[in-house]
Amino acid sequence: MIVQKDFLNKIKDFGLNSYEAKLWTALLSRGTATAGELSDIANVPRSRSYDVLESLERKGFVIMRLGKPIKYIAVSPAEVLERVKKFVLDDADRQSKTLEKLRKTEVFTELNALHKQGVDTVDPMDLSGVIKGRGNIYSYLNSLFKNSKNSIIIMTTDTGFAKKAESLKNSLNKAKERGVKIKILAPISKTNKSAVNVLSKCASIKNNTDFTARFCVIDNKNVIFMALDDKTAHPNYDFGVWVKTDFFASSFINIFNKFWTLSRTVK
Repeated sequence: MIVQKDFLNKIKDFGLNSYEAKLWTALLSRGTATAGELSDIANVPRSRSYDVLESLERKGFVIMRLGKPIKYIAVSPAEVLERVKKFVLDDADRQSKTLEKLRKTEVFTELNALHKQGVDTVDPMDLSGVIKGRGNIYSYLNSLFKNSKNSIIIMTTDTGFAKKAESLKNSLNKAKERGVKIKILAPISKTNKSAVNVLSKCASIKNNTDFTARFCVIDNKNVIFMALDDKTAHPNYDFGVWVKTDFFASSFINIFNKFWTLSRTVK
């Protein structure tokens, strides 16, 4: 049986390696077969077939039928998917509980103390960096928003406004619940009007059409500004610059406040 390579690669999403994927798909096509038959069908070395089938049995993809010769029965993909999903969820739950327990240990307390000591002695020149890729930019913004205490200001484009409503709404809503003041300046149009409904629940929004910029300032000290036009830059090649200094942040705050005064409130 010839199975296309792309198809086998997709089957690996089930948590299978190459040989496992080949033997399982071969068994699915037959329903039941011996290890030797599957080896020939899937083009897997016979010396490896028994080990691989044993691994598939442990993972719940096949059932070994007793008798001679030993044959294997394929478990349906629907049942396998449910098993894999349950395993992933259970494993994630176990890891989450383990990490939560770690929060209460002396090791975690010492790590926090080390971090605070290190940050206090860091040269301000080191509190900066480049974040590559739009997905990574939003992940970092989410992290900063989750740790915000006082204020968040965002100046963005019309497309950026819509994207932020999709990617940042949860962390912004939680920041609002903590009492963080959030302001957003963006060009409002028919294409991003739905984003207004999403973000107006947590932020004051004004329609800015006079000046195009992409930046965020968090707690008057953390600045992330994007250097490229998000309408033309590919998401993978977009990048942002993060700087943590009060003095530098004040320049962006002044720019924001100037256009905030000139812009009209969106209701």
